[in-house]
Amino acid sequence: MAEVAILDYGVGNLLSVERALNCLGITSYRTNKEEEVLRASHLILPGVGAFGAAISVLNENNLDQVVKRFARTGKPVLGICLGMQLLFNESHEFGVHSGLGLIPGTVKPISGAMREKEKIPSIGWKNLTVNNGSQNPFLITTRSYYYFVHSFMGIPEKTADLIATYQYGGVSIPAIVRKDNVFGVQFHPEKSALDGLELIRKFSSL
Repeated sequence: MAEVAILDYGVGNLLSVERALNCLGITSYRTNKEEEVLRASHLILPGVGAFGAAISVLNENNLDQVVKRFARTGKPVLGICLGMQLLFNESHEFGVHSGLGLIPGTVKPISGAMREKEKIPSIGWKNLTVNNGSQNPFLITTRSYYYFVHSFMGIPEKTADLIATYQYGGVSIPAIVRKDNVFGVQFHPEKSALDGLELIRKFSSL
């Protein structure tokens, strides 16, 4: 039976994630303690805000190492929005910052490739295109819609790590990534109605 730890490091929609899990009847708790994280069956890394500030908080509190230790156990990890971006090797958001390195790749601004008429950040409901069905345990389809709000995108080095994308101003933006037991979603499943709840349910059943 799933017991989901939500990493509490002061950056993210912890309450929204917790409410979504409660709605599904899934046991969860917020924590920043290593022993409580490691005892969980699943780990969610939420995140809202700037990459540099978030990774600094993780590093200063040794939580970067806690996340890596959990990932090495083989148990499922899910990064949400900024939490997804933190999983990559580095980010180019207001400087260059090293990430957790759990998914090889780089976080870059989406503005450089955008048409001038498109707005940044990208905000709103988007449907996804599945790029790698064999890597897609969430059973995402083109009929599913999810809520996005972001100005940067995490680009995996290997196409095999890219599960799904969405289109914005002619640009294909990574929406779901995966490296073994580590998953990242650029959107907010906790704010994406029934489709989002279903994704959280599937993650918690892995």
